[in-house]
Amino acid sequence: MVNMDWMGISKRYNVMIEKDVEKYMAMLRIEAAKYHEFTLKVFDSLSDYSLRKGLRLASIHTIITYTGYDNEVDQNILRICSGIEMYRHCILLHDDIADREDLRRGGLAFQRMFDGFNEKFGESISIFSGNIAYSLALNAILSTDYSERKRIETLDVLNDDFHSVNESQMLDLLFEYKNPSVEEWYLMARKRAASLFRTTVLIGSILGDAPVKDLPILDSAAQNIGFAFDIQDDIIDLFASKEQYGRDPGGDLVRGKKPLHIILAVNMAGEDLVELFNRVRIKGEISSNELETIRTRVSDCGALDKAKERTRFHIDEAQKYLGETSINDDSRRFFESMLRYISSSLDWYK
Repeated sequence: MVNMDWMGISKRYNVMIEKDVEKYMAMLRIEAAKYHEFTLKVFDSLSDYSLRKGLRLASIHTIITYTGYDNEVDQNILRICSGIEMYRHCILLHDDIADREDLRRGGLAFQRMFDGFNEKFGESISIFSGNIAYSLALNAILSTDYSERKRIETLDVLNDDFHSVNESQMLDLLFEYKNPSVEEWYLMARKRAASLFRTTVLIGSILGDAPVKDLPILDSAAQNIGFAFDIQDDIIDLFASKEQYGRDPGGDLVRGKKPLHIILAVNMAGEDLVELFNRVRIKGEISSNELETIRTRVSDCGALDKAKERTRFHIDEAQKYLGETSINDDSRRFFESMLRYISSSLDWYK
């Protein structure tokens, strides 16, 4: 692996993964066109949606773990990554409906691409397309030349995560209508980003012939990486500007979401802050004054610092577990560089 920082390595693998996703989707569009012109339109839209720009960290982590056991990047692991991208986007398709999103990574949310007739039509097409994307993920894995045992183990890991993430999404939705505890947040988050990172790292380790003793250690490392990303991403939603984040800040509050720093703030700042959160959720919008008030209150009460402490705790735990594996130095340095970046980026938000 070339000696560069984690971002440089990620961008290099990003290009390789996107090229394979393009190749995979081009083959699928040929088959879709044979059925009906509308299915071709859906597959064209699914391709566009899946290939919007952004770091594909889930599938990149699969490659990093795979090469961490001295394997070369080839067509098989890239097709696995295309499967992971289909899987990740099947979740996003359904998630955007549940969260009533209008935009996704600089473009329309998938259901908004098909709401020309009415909202029901767009949402229904998005549900069906999400189901198809899951089947495309499975087909991509099955199409590789890995042994039957490895393909079955990979499918088992992916299917377990699909079950988990849907349970997590149900709790996430429930929390929009109640004030969960920190313990409940962790119960939910354990099956969200933490579960996705665990899944993609385990897939890379299974296909890469990692020693059996490394698997539970990598599991723990990946879960802690996922927690760190989850908490950091939620902090960004509230404290980053639109120029930094690419979308209006405070979106989680408008949708009634309960990220960790908000749960901590509710416990530390008092009931009047809860009333402000509820007003924002009921209105379905947040004013600049409300945004600044909430930022100040979350920061001043200590909730922001507490959330940052939890992020850095998970970073330290992930690094500790990675050090206990036999993954090679290049891959370990990648993860350590990425984790240092997450830790340092927390200082941007005050």
